Amino acid sequence: MPFSSFENNSMSQPSYRRFLPYFALSLTSFTGVVLADDNKLTAQSNTANTEVIVVTGSRQESKLLNFAGNVDRISAEDIETVSAVHPSDILNRATGVHIQTNNGMESLPSLRSPVLTGPGAAGAYLFLEDGVATRAAGFANNNGLSELNLAQAAEIEVIRGPASAVYGSNAVHGVINVLTKAPSDGGNVAFHIGPNQRYQLQGTLGAEMEQQSVSGNFQAIDDDGYRDDSGFTSFKVNGRHDYREGADTFSTLISGFILDQDTAGFISSNDNGSDCYSSEHDDEYLYQDRDAMEKNCDDDAYRKWSSLRIATRWQRTLTEDTYLAITPYFRVNQMEFRQHYLPSKAIEENSHYSVGLASNYFWQVAPSLALIMGIDAEWTEGELTQTQQKPDTYSWGKARQQGIHYDYEVDASTIAPYIQGDWQVSEALKFTGSIRFDATEYRYNNLVADGTTKADGSACVNNADEAIPCLFQRPSDSDDSFNNTSAKLGFNYQVGAKTAFFGTWSQGFRAPQTTDLYRLQKQQVAGEIDSEEINSTEFGIRGVSDKLHYEAVIFYMKKNNFFFRDASGLNVTDGETSHKGLELGVNYDLGETINLAINYSYGQHEYEFDRASSGVVQGNEIDTAPKQLANTRLSWLPTAATKLELEWLHMGDYFLDPANEHKYKGHNLWQLRSAMKINNNIDLFARIENLTDEKYASRADYAFGSYRFFGGQPRAFHLGVNVNF
Repeated sequence: MPFSSFENNSMSQPSYRRFLPYFALSLTSFTGVVLADDNKLTAQSNTANTEVIVVTGSRQESKLLNFAGNVDRISAEDIETVSAVHPSDILNRATGVHIQTNNGMESLPSLRSPVLTGPGAAGAYLFLEDGVATRAAGFANNNGLSELNLAQAAEIEVIRGPASAVYGSNAVHGVINVLTKAPSDGGNVAFHIGPNQRYQLQGTLGAEMEQQSVSGNFQAIDDDGYRDDSGFTSFKVNGRHDYREGADTFSTLISGFILDQDTAGFISSNDNGSDCYSSEHDDEYLYQDRDAMEKNCDDDAYRKWSSLRIATRWQRTLTEDTYLAITPYFRVNQMEFRQHYLPSKAIEENSHYSVGLASNYFWQVAPSLALIMGIDAEWTEGELTQTQQKPDTYSWGKARQQGIHYDYEVDASTIAPYIQGDWQVSEALKFTGSIRFDATEYRYNNLVADGTTKADGSACVNNADEAIPCLFQRPSDSDDSFNNTSAKLGFNYQVGAKTAFFGTWSQGFRAPQTTDLYRLQKQQVAGEIDSEEINSTEFGIRGVSDKLHYEAVIFYMKKNNFFFRDASGLNVTDGETSHKGLELGVNYDLGETINLAINYSYGQHEYEFDRASSGVVQGNEIDTAPKQLANTRLSWLPTAATKLELEWLHMGDYFLDPANEHKYKGHNLWQLRSAMKINNNIDLFARIENLTDEKYASRADYAFGSYRFFGGQPRAFHLGVNVNF
């Protein structure tokens, strides 16, 4: 297909110079088609066999059929078919999951929850790589999925709902665990071109020896962005080394991430008629004006982000019934960005590094009883600075001063013993239980003046030049501790060889993020924030056979001490919410060449408290909480060397504010993917995104008296080639 056929593109020369530093760092994967063992394409997605193994729910390998609790597994075939750029590309295929794409590599997740934003949203979900969290518990980031190399994973497992009894803090609404590929001989390299002058290169190189194996992956993306001045360059790299000697096995993983992004923020209805854009559309339908959606009213916004993670898992088999696994790890994360979504448009600089140790001891006490126990420990040093470049402003009763808003350091430590048990009561019935205690301590050091003054201790002023408190409050130095106990109880009852019923009661918690505690506003009281806590009950049925996999779950969750920022920019520290719904996942081989996958969820997410100042009334739906989500895919192999996949994604309507006065009507998107195997070494693939050219909002919001939107990508074509060697 010639370059001129790409839509919404000027297709000028690519920015090769932006790739050069990354080529110097990399030796190595980009696969765009699905290969069976006989080098033929396959339509099957998850139903290759009935002995499906999962690891995330219990920190060890378990058979899917007798696992007590929900789990969604995105297979290697799906991952390679999609070849994801953004987290939403692949994760929206999972039941009960929706990832909203903002700008560049930014995204906001939803797992059995609303799409949570702002303060309090970070830490609602736990992101893992081979079972190790990608960020420290008190230093989470809403966009944390961007760090993970989803396009080159072996599998992705999703647990919906709380899992703190297994993983501790932040596993409140769900867990996403990216499992990396074991090294193998050979490699591949692939090149993608797409809309908005997107150029994407990936590669893998690996080798297997007698007792060890090694591999390396890289992914480099250069994208000019759908909107003005919104391009980004992203680079991800993974290196893995596996070694076995007698009773010992070692697996070492090194992961790196770099992002350099020009950020485009919301298109706000308040800006209509300004120098930025002009539109005749009604405010609530502004997202349908593509000329407006292509504008960038925050052309000075940016995000620079880098991270590095190193982890080694050592496992020793002690006896036939016991083994010990210890995983020391190190991580460092640095970020600088402009808070374009806030009136101050301040620049935030944050960083943290951690050293930690995860351990577990497995003991098969008896044929019917198994225990896993261990201690997880972590120590972190972090810092944050927030600086406003704009002159002093006063609006909505809030004084925002030029200069430093916050400048602080935090040392954090966590130690968490836990124990899990599985009791096989009979051939059909199994009970499982776990309990964990997390002790978290923060040592906070404020580096500027305490209180609600400017950094030098002087007062802010209002429009009448009267001295008033500044909006930003800096607590004095403190040591803060949070102790949390979480538990899980569950059962699994197998009916025959292919069907099982299961149920769980589980708890989750989120110790306050350091930004919750130490980046306060003037109306807040230091020390009033408690750990978020959630209780969940679910019941489900699961079937696993040669042709059909399915899982249906009903759930109810209640959350206390919910922390969020309302539509007026006020922080709420003691909210209560409820979450209930139904989830259904089906994967069925209609024949040897046709596969149908259906993922559907219905959820009601409501406020369970009143707060007039925030527009919250008990029983109101939580904003950005669509009741219905659906993803359906039909895969077909017309020939042994050709594959087609048609995908439909449904987003239901949702309210945009806590008062439920403004609404987004939802949308339906279609994608068409194709792959063709030329020979054993060369594969071609293509994708049409937004096949029907739907005008939609990838994110809709109402705040500060304005509708705000991220416009969705118009119809766009992607092409690629993969070379195996």
